[in-house]
Amino acid sequence: MDAIEPLGGTAAGTDVIEETEVVTKRPWNVVVWNDPVTPMAVVVVIFKRIFGYSNNKATQLMLTVHHEGRAIVWSGQRDRAQAYCVKLQVAGLQSTIEQDD
Repeated sequence: MDAIEPLGGTAAGTDVIEETEVVTKRPWNVVVWNDPVTPMAVVVVIFKRIFGYSNNKATQLMLTVHHEGRAIVWSGQRDRAQAYCVKLQVAGLQSTIEQDD
């Protein structure tokens, strides 16, 4: 006669419990800060050139920077965020990266 294993276990009296933890990585944000020097039209051109944004999107982001003092202009992987931040700084804009809340 064959031995019968109990349901939910591998040996008599034992149960196997599997726990799966899902960890999502929070994206990194590229933040552009307002400055009193760079003309607004130049900021729009920089956003279009670096990110490929439409004129409307670039203008909207520039206005957010101007009125709120800062704007998140891109979110994603850390290495790309750092690269975009450097490009913005080289173009003359004050920018930083931060991990999303």
